Amino acid sequence: MIELQNVTKRYGSVVALENVSLKLEHGKIIGVLGANGSGKSTLLKLIAGLAFPTKGKVIVDGKEVTRRISEKVAYLSELDTYYHNFTIQDMIDFYASQFTDFNKDKANEILAYMQLVERTKKLKHLSKGSRGRVKIALALAREVPVLLMDEPLSGLDPMVRELIVKGLVSFIDLERQTVIITTHEVSEIEYLLDEVIFIREGKVIERETVDELRETNHHSVVDWMKKIYKGEGI
Repeated sequence: MIELQNVTKRYGSVVALENVSLKLEHGKIIGVLGANGSGKSTLLKLIAGLAFPTKGKVIVDGKEVTRRISEKVAYLSELDTYYHNFTIQDMIDFYASQFTDFNKDKANEILAYMQLVERTKKLKHLSKGSRGRVKIALALAREVPVLLMDEPLSGLDPMVRELIVKGLVSFIDLERQTVIITTHEVSEIEYLLDEVIFIREGKVIERETVDELRETNHHSVVDWMKKIYKGEGI
């Protein structure tokens, strides 16, 4: 269980999240949606222990989040936050040295699936799409209860995005993991999602299960988002 209790996060005078309370259940893939600057990335950083609330509490597995939450949470940043002189193999070895839950065999399996066979190639010499695939492989190879993915498909071409989405289906273990994804490529991951949360200006505006949207309201997630943007509600 992941829980945010009346969480507000400010950066100076800027309010990134305001009085957010959420309970996120185990074993689901949850999409966090909204415009740029709405607070999506801040939400993930708070759960990952990379930022801390100005007010309120963030709790994972019954414990308040600290820096040590990395033992239970894998965080995939939208940014390139790696050592660019490292090779792909260097990154595998580095992750294995830092995280006891890192499964090298699984990492190699995912990299093969992602068609990344040149392990001696430095990250700085890879295309953006290839670097994105490396980052995702490293995150998915961690056997942790919580996987956070911030815009994993951002800037990638359609063929690479399709490969990655299929990889998420293959390599996530929902009996053991909760996955939270922020993305603008909603239509491409919609069929993966169990729940969707819409954030606007730091506040949770709407939350729905995807099955409820489809069966009761006869909406796709994209339709649901369009209605929210127009202020029509559901």
